[in-house]
Amino acid sequence: MKALQIERSLARFAMARVASDWHSGAGGRYGPLRMVDLAPPQPPGPGWRRLFPRLSGICGSDLATVDGRSSRWFEPLVSFPFVPGHEIVADTEDGHRAVVEPVLGCEARSIVPLCPACAAGRRRHCVNLTGGHIEPGLQTGYCKDTGGGWSLAFVAHQSQLHSVPDGLADEAAVLVEPAACAIHAALSAAPCEQTTAVVIGAGTLGLCVIAALARWREDVTRIIAIAKHPRQQEFATQLGATSVAEPAELRRAVRRVTGSWILDNGQLSGGAPFVLDCVGTASSIADALAVTAPGGQVVLAGIPGPANVDFTPLWQREVSVTGSYTYGPEPTAGGRHSFDLAFELAESAGLDRLLSATFPLDRHTEAIAHAAAAGRRGAVKVAFDMRGEKKRALL
Repeated sequence: MKALQIERSLARFAMARVASDWHSGAGGRYGPLRMVDLAPPQPPGPGWRRLFPRLSGICGSDLATVDGRSSRWFEPLVSFPFVPGHEIVADTEDGHRAVVEPVLGCEARSIVPLCPACAAGRRRHCVNLTGGHIEPGLQTGYCKDTGGGWSLAFVAHQSQLHSVPDGLADEAAVLVEPAACAIHAALSAAPCEQTTAVVIGAGTLGLCVIAALARWREDVTRIIAIAKHPRQQEFATQLGATSVAEPAELRRAVRRVTGSWILDNGQLSGGAPFVLDCVGTASSIADALAVTAPGGQVVLAGIPGPANVDFTPLWQREVSVTGSYTYGPEPTAGGRHSFDLAFELAESAGLDRLLSATFPLDRHTEAIAHAAAAGRRGAVKVAFDMRGEKKRALL
């Protein structure tokens, strides 16, 4: 079958890093990603099912891997060669559609008893990501044995599957996984009165965070969106931001709303109590710390890489920094699962409008380049489209 595969090659990763420096993230053409012809993956045990992708999104973490910029923290948590793709809407063998909850926790690995986190439904905190009867892999799309969405077929455990409602289009369903991540981030801060939230970044994750804040955080009365490109700014306003500013205007935008003033070093005297960084760079983290009020909270929603950041404001202003990884039962939403909430958000907020372009697997170089430059091209989410491929012959 046709699939895109990432192989373990230090030389290819090094070339990808150099290429991304020169080609603004389009280094996939030189890097470890290549088109291959694979045997369809076989279910590795009971409870596993084979699926056929319809749409599979290109995530920022995928781009970081293709460009050789992902953190070395993940090295023991992946197994090579692997097929990327974890934002997936797919057909099951019995003809139904499902989206995948990618984390490969204890249940998928046939580990008994479940670790305490998995037993509580928090697979994101599983301590057995390298154990069990499948190869290491923190998620589908990073595990040799499961395959991923950038292919014509992959396997997933039944515990990972969420049925797609009949009335929900594929174009909205492929946004459910990133929306679930965004919902988890938006609900992570403790409720308080009259909260101003700042959302740094307006790619797929940032826009979904804005939509989630507007829908479920009644205590958030003002949402300041920091968006670089015009189309992102339009979407941010449509999805619920009360004001939008370009990155260079971040401090002034927060100062105006919170009544703070800007100190000589660029930090604010006060700031916003709740800041969500949906970018994950050293500069975005520094910006987040600079505009968070004393005693406030920064949520790292965007996947960060290695960064040199001055954490003095965290200490002096007693700011808390919290990571937000994937999804699970949400205590502040009555214990409802992030994916259930994400299906609602995908429909009510019209998230299908964020899917800007689709490409067949054969045009993967073009697709990666388009996704890497999505903002300045006026795009948000880019995905691979396998709906026209002959997949049933793989059974």
